[in-house]
Amino acid sequence: MKYKNQFLPVILSVAKNLLLIFSLLLFSSNAFAERIKDIANWAGVRDNQLVGYGLVVGLNGTGDKDGTYLYQPIANMLSRMGVTINVRDLKGKVKNVAAVMVTAKLPTNVKPGSKIDVQVSSIGDAKSLQGGTLLLTPLVGADGEVYALAQGPVSIGGFIAAGRAAQAIKNHQNVGYIPEGAVVEKAVPVNLNAKSELQLLLQFPDIITAKNISEKINETFKSEIAKTIDPSTISINVPSIYRGNVVDFMAEIEKIEVITDQPARVVINERTGTVVIGSHVRIAPAALAHGALTITIKEMPEVVQPPPLAPEKAKAEVVPRTELKVEEKQAALVEVKGSTVGELVKALNALGVTPKDLISILQSLKTAGALKADLIIM
Repeated sequence: MKYKNQFLPVILSVAKNLLLIFSLLLFSSNAFAERIKDIANWAGVRDNQLVGYGLVVGLNGTGDKDGTYLYQPIANMLSRMGVTINVRDLKGKVKNVAAVMVTAKLPTNVKPGSKIDVQVSSIGDAKSLQGGTLLLTPLVGADGEVYALAQGPVSIGGFIAAGRAAQAIKNHQNVGYIPEGAVVEKAVPVNLNAKSELQLLLQFPDIITAKNISEKINETFKSEIAKTIDPSTISINVPSIYRGNVVDFMAEIEKIEVITDQPARVVINERTGTVVIGSHVRIAPAALAHGALTITIKEMPEVVQPPPLAPEKAKAEVVPRTELKVEEKQAALVEVKGSTVGELVKALNALGVTPKDLISILQSLKTAGALKADLIIM
């Protein structure tokens, strides 16, 4: 009994460590497991781009001023409605009309009669599309065929209010949306049930993720039906039991969860100062000093009047006065390192930097070889 008690703490310690390792592995799998539906698309099942030229009417004097490409379409439209008008008579009299381009996305296998959203964008010098209505506009595909007809009131989700010396604007005034503003007239059919082979296309190509998908599909269906072609493509042979019913087979594949693996990346948007750091980003130990340099320039011109006994021709003169101020904050060396994203962010926050400063720091760390990630600048 005494002999067994001596090894009991060791056995408990080993069991505790094994349980900890198992928990970490289980957490890691669930943390990065995603449905195939969310990370890949089927080849041939995609959106089709539609575009058309249209007119937005009913604007409150905020339409196009230069109607060189506007007068003829208006005359043609009125002519089709039985109204004959000379193009010259329209010049300077159509301030409530704006020429626009209408775009939409037509999904595959959407049946005629269905409705899709459209986007309306001004192509002239119109100030705003607020309150306007898009007239009937054919939307064509890359083959020149008409696939939908768009019409309806334009919503810009904002406003513009202006006076003589000030104005207030919310959102972009020259782009608007028409929810369900187009009726599909012609479908883009794809006979999925007739296929014997399918292809999955990864949204973010990665050879490890593609390999994991192939292995998981083969494991689920207990057959070697999936094969990785390249980092973005997986080829899948449809099993005989699903021939003629491929849609159900595709649905079963989309439900499968796989472990994804993405490269370490840091994405920087210099226009907005946004920095996004991926979970795999690491920084090798490095010493960093970052100081802020502020230069302030003020122009304060001074008017100098002529002295009392000056000649009559003497006039007051404007003498330039410039105030220049330079401030530079002192910065000490700080050690920056991080084996996880949390440690990395904590170390960078210790410097008290702004997003703009953080962009410069990350660029410098990448140049020094300390940033172990791809640096993508938008």
